[in-house]
Amino acid sequence: MNKSHLRGATSFGVLILALAAHGAAMAQDSQESPQTDLGDVVVTATRREQSVLDVPYNISAVSGEAIEDAKMTDAAELMRGIPGVSVVDRGYRNSGVLNNVLMRGINVDSNALGDYAVSSVAPVSTYINDTPVFAGFLLKDLERVEILRGPQGTLYGSGSLGGTVRYITRAPKLGVFEGAANVTGSNVEGSDSIGWGADLTLNVPLGDTVAFRATITRLDYPGLTDYVNLYVLDGTGAPAAPGGILSPDAAYRSQKDADTVDIWFGRAALRWVPNEWFDATATYARQSDEIGGRRQVTRGVDGFGNAYGDYENGSVQLEPSSRDVSLASLEMNVDLGFATLTSSTSHYEHEGDSVSENTGFYAKAGFLSFYYNYPRPMASAERAYSDEATIQEVRLVSQTGGDFDYVVGAFYNDNTLIVSQDSYLRGFKRWWDLATGFPAAVSGDRDFIYRRHEEFTDKAIFGELTWHATDTLALTGGVRWFENEAVNNTFIDVPLYNSLSQPVTATFRSSESKALFKANLSWAFDDDGLFYATVSEGYRRGGSNAVPLAGNFAEDPRWQVYTSDSVVNYEAGVKGRRGSVVYDAALFYVDWEDIQLNTATPTWGFYVVQNGGKARTYGLETAIDVRPTDALHYSLGYTYTNARLSENVVSPLGTILALDGASLPGTPEHAITVAADYTWRMGGDIDVVARTSGFYQSGTRNAIGGPTFNTALPGFQIWNVSASLVRGPWAATLFVKNVFNEAGVTGEFTEAYMGTAPAAGYYGNGSKEFISLPRTIGLSLDYSF
Repeated sequence: MNKSHLRGATSFGVLILALAAHGAAMAQDSQESPQTDLGDVVVTATRREQSVLDVPYNISAVSGEAIEDAKMTDAAELMRGIPGVSVVDRGYRNSGVLNNVLMRGINVDSNALGDYAVSSVAPVSTYINDTPVFAGFLLKDLERVEILRGPQGTLYGSGSLGGTVRYITRAPKLGVFEGAANVTGSNVEGSDSIGWGADLTLNVPLGDTVAFRATITRLDYPGLTDYVNLYVLDGTGAPAAPGGILSPDAAYRSQKDADTVDIWFGRAALRWVPNEWFDATATYARQSDEIGGRRQVTRGVDGFGNAYGDYENGSVQLEPSSRDVSLASLEMNVDLGFATLTSSTSHYEHEGDSVSENTGFYAKAGFLSFYYNYPRPMASAERAYSDEATIQEVRLVSQTGGDFDYVVGAFYNDNTLIVSQDSYLRGFKRWWDLATGFPAAVSGDRDFIYRRHEEFTDKAIFGELTWHATDTLALTGGVRWFENEAVNNTFIDVPLYNSLSQPVTATFRSSESKALFKANLSWAFDDDGLFYATVSEGYRRGGSNAVPLAGNFAEDPRWQVYTSDSVVNYEAGVKGRRGSVVYDAALFYVDWEDIQLNTATPTWGFYVVQNGGKARTYGLETAIDVRPTDALHYSLGYTYTNARLSENVVSPLGTILALDGASLPGTPEHAITVAADYTWRMGGDIDVVARTSGFYQSGTRNAIGGPTFNTALPGFQIWNVSASLVRGPWAATLFVKNVFNEAGVTGEFTEAYMGTAPAAGYYGNGSKEFISLPRTIGLSLDYSF
């Protein structure tokens, strides 16, 4: 690690630790300050209940109460408050397609991905309780969210390259009838309407040994993005032709607030505890999204020279999306005395579809000339995906108290991923028939068909053994052996010109097996202080692309297979509590090899995953959490991340796609998080609570590679404030999110990639910036019983 970089990385970290020491002194000098319980937060990241301060790696936990108090509903807002975590905020459209969470700089994919499901899994894994699934559920009725930084390959398997996020839902409570209701109204900058949301949660005991818990949520938010270049469509769905089919004239219209959000979410759980040694919980969750368009805005001008406004999009068609996701699970625990045996069985189904504006891409890529620059070009991509899996995990976790602790288990995942795309040139067939007089040459408006059906089977055994060498020193070793099998069937056709159409189905099978390792040392240097050092590995499963090797669409066989990629993480840290101050700091260094990059073949543009290149990331993660008095609580975090390629990324054909030393996309070099709350006791049962939180990140890159995608995204800061009036079971909260209305851009479709092209007859503009949620003012009412 370069010494000047290390000094820059640690300077703010030293400030945080100095503040921690100062806060500890304040806490010890104050007669009003109670002993904080922040260090006693219990997590299950190590597969056993443990204080967060006893976990020998860098982990954060956010309680469900904190999420509810801040009126958060999506992961982007939550993750921005976690040191060491960054997000690509694509809004609600297609929010379940790609995981938007990044840790420790482990990412090479373009921030602009997200319209279609890719074959590779994300570099940060997500869990709902014990189920590995990225579902994008609303943050409702959660016990806590655990954020595990760094690879967790031994316990959490494929995809945990940068870390793991665990969403722990609230279990039904035995013998307790309780509930909560909420209604929220809000207005977003750029919108003329009021959005609303409502929640209802009930916990119902059913005798002494059974309890039922359910929550239901409805969100109905008006959009804020105006689509100002929409074609007027005729009865066939093609652009209207006021001057006749052969005339280049078109008619346009605008639609205000097109990116509407309509979401239903529900979860129900039944818990049975017949005795002291058995506990079973069955859970079912479901969410349905209907989204009217993108919360993404176009900069620059349209083909007529008109500049776009703050919340305007240049697409010539609406871009709605919808999805449905359901998850059923059964988790059972048996106390055997010497250990706890746990079985987790789950099944999820996740499917969605969307319409994307592709005209700007066709125009910039020169494709429209292949279609004779037909007037009023409108290229639509109708995409769909289906992700379904059945998962079983069994593990045995020893009771603590002896010289040795262990976790051993077996894992099975049967996953089916289906992706489709149908691309259309709306109105092309009608124009062709009139312009050429040869209707037999063109089959219709559909110019591309793509179907990918993949089957993944993941089997693994894993274990960790901890030796408590002394009362203060522990050594842990871990291993996971996995075997993956993959089958890919891909169908491709370009059917528009009958002379070129030659449908092809390609099939390919692949398999791999490997062992991952982990070693950890932890030393409790006092009653509330822990030093740890870890070397850990993470991996991401491989598979096949199944490109066609014969016919009109033949590709090079070197694109056929991609293998797993892996990281080795070196980490040392310290955490603990001094008085009312909880602190943690960690230095990390990560080597990444055989990097998986989601890309497309250069000949026919088939979606593929390739391996290539190496990267290394290093940095510092620091945070303090202080409660100097009963009334005041604050936290501060700083992260420095240097994430770069350490070897050229080269395609299977030998083409250099990105150069050694290039910054990895999506991760800022510097990030700061702050939060504070203060409570006034007004007498009686009335409290007033004021809260503020802030987030700053330095500039990022949009992608690796050439200037068409690899652009600089400026740094930004987002501040939120709220005030709650609490009286008994009632609470009213006035909140403002993104107080200073920062654009907060985390990705873009560039002008060079999808801009306007009036010479080709395209007068819209397909370029877009992914903005954060603009300033939002709202009022929330809560009642608990």
